Amino acid sequence: MAESEKNNNNNTIMSTTKPPAAAAVKSASSFNRSFTMEATAPNVDSRPKINYASLNRAMTINNKFFNRMDPVVSAGMSIKGTVKKLCNLFESNKSSKPSNTGHELVKLSKPVRSLSLSYSESSMIKLPGTEDRIVVYLTSLRGIRRTFEDCYAVRMIFRGFRVWVDERDISMDSAYKKELHCVFGGKNVSLPQVFIRGKHVGGADVVKGMFETGELARVLDGFPRREPGFVCRSCGDVRFVPCGNCSGSRKLFDEEDGVLKRCLECNENGLSRCSDCCS
Repeated sequence: MAESEKNNNNNTIMSTTKPPAAAAVKSASSFNRSFTMEATAPNVDSRPKINYASLNRAMTINNKFFNRMDPVVSAGMSIKGTVKKLCNLFESNKSSKPSNTGHELVKLSKPVRSLSLSYSESSMIKLPGTEDRIVVYLTSLRGIRRTFEDCYAVRMIFRGFRVWVDERDISMDSAYKKELHCVFGGKNVSLPQVFIRGKHVGGADVVKGMFETGELARVLDGFPRREPGFVCRSCGDVRFVPCGNCSGSRKLFDEEDGVLKRCLECNENGLSRCSDCCS
């Protein structure tokens, strides 16, 4: 009995315990299976596949949208392309025609007309009795800033040439204003207005243009020059002095009639022309 129980116990132990060789084979097989899984995992493409049919459909929709763009936008794009072509064309022309010198001559479509010719030949407005002088109608009032600045600029231009100018200030004597209206046929004109040798030249813009081009210097050639810094001692270059007959009061006492009468030797302001610089 004891021997049989012992044999049975040995059989159960042998059946429950596996031999070491079989365990090694099982572990090797499990290792090989995990290794193959890890080795084959990178070969599997896990990225989502692109649906090229839907992509082509989206591209056709976009093309239809851009083909139906706003005509203003499409016109702007076409204009940009045209401008780019023109720029390339001009750049190619410049590069194809190199100049020998660093300066290029500009050809004018129309010849430039001399200001002195237009003043001397086509001037139909004339001021009688002033063929030997320069007459400028201006104002010394600062009511209109632009007018005052133009009058001052013309006065300074002529003083720079040191020529004597018959300045007729309409703010000092209203007779000059009436005289100017008669010359222009009753038309209202802006100030200043310049007459040289009895012929009308123009306003401030014309005089400034002639001065900048050097034409005014040729026109004034032949006029006598004054000394530098000359100032009239009687009027201080104002061209007017208080009336010597009525002392600027514009009234005189008539002893015969015993009443006050209007002075006939001065203007409405009680002033008369300076006899030293305006004779």
